[in-house]
Amino acid sequence: MTVSATTKMSSKGQVVIPEEIRNRLGLKAGSQFVVVGEKDTVIFKAILPPSMEEFDDLIAQARCQARKIGITRSDVAEAIARVRGYK
Repeated sequence: MTVSATTKMSSKGQVVIPEEIRNRLGLKAGSQFVVVGEKDTVIFKAILPPSMEEFDDLIAQARCQARKIGITRSDVAEAIARVRGYK
């Protein structure tokens, strides 16, 4: 169910997300958002870390793509060493 409410922006540009919506979405102090504005519409999209299952799927996809283009573990280790200034 969609919940709507009204709110105001402070003189500092701060907007309060109503408590019912914060609770329903599990938002806490420090939650981060992507903010998109177009004409008279502002959208806040919460940035949430992936679950471990989603993370595992992402890693599996990355490994599959790396194999397809021929990247090896030693290639990755060399790249990390270069960036860290070891080589």
